[in-house]
Amino acid sequence: MFNVDQRGHVRARLLSLAEADPEVVGAAITGSDAVGADDRWSDIDLAFGIDGELGPALVRWTDILYEEFAAQHHWDLSSGSTIYRVFLLPAWLEVDIAFTPADDFGPLGPAWRTVFGRTAQLEPTAPPTRDHLVGLAWHHALHARVCIERHRWWQAEHWISAARDQLIALACLRLGHPTGYAKGAHLLPHELTGPLETTLVRSLDETELRRAFEAVVALLGREVERTDPSLGVVLRPMLVDIARGGGRASGR
Repeated sequence: MFNVDQRGHVRARLLSLAEADPEVVGAAITGSDAVGADDRWSDIDLAFGIDGELGPALVRWTDILYEEFAAQHHWDLSSGSTIYRVFLLPAWLEVDIAFTPADDFGPLGPAWRTVFGRTAQLEPTAPPTRDHLVGLAWHHALHARVCIERHRWWQAEHWISAARDQLIALACLRLGHPTGYAKGAHLLPHELTGPLETTLVRSLDETELRRAFEAVVALLGREVERTDPSLGVVLRPMLVDIARGGGRASGR
């Protein structure tokens, strides 16, 4: 894999090229490096403010990444007016560049360090709401149960794991930690994360899937009660019912 010196060289060269590009009117370092939390394994996160249409800039910078940095692959993620183009370089160095119209170029959170250019005053991105995470959690639990009854073992494992992900996000939200991509999971106390090991699916045997499902549903009920006791009064009996097999389907 890449080393820290290689990563630093690539980042410095990209910023130098950005400053020389007349259509790049602002650049910032984002992600962990912006707040001094980067480590040996961190990737490169940059944001560019673009004067004019994003399309030509995306084409031009994609050519740069492939021709000068030997990019192996790329893909896009859109958010509002921003297009995040994610590049894979040799030695598994990931480079994420956010291309944003100049009027929208600015920080949405603390992980931002302006290198050059003006930044707009933007509203920080709001975390997901409690109800959104709870809704995803019970939705995933319900689908896990249905997939077990349908004997769709791989799909059942998918939904059990997805329900656990939302349970973790819900606990992180309650305690003020990052909710996305389990970024706050390591900050949760062991009394919360320890029992989560029982929710791991160890095989696709039906008995094992039901055991893991019952474990994740039980922990979800507890977390909902901690997050919103009044909502827990409503949902926990339903979660107990579905874990115990209430309303079990008679066929597939």
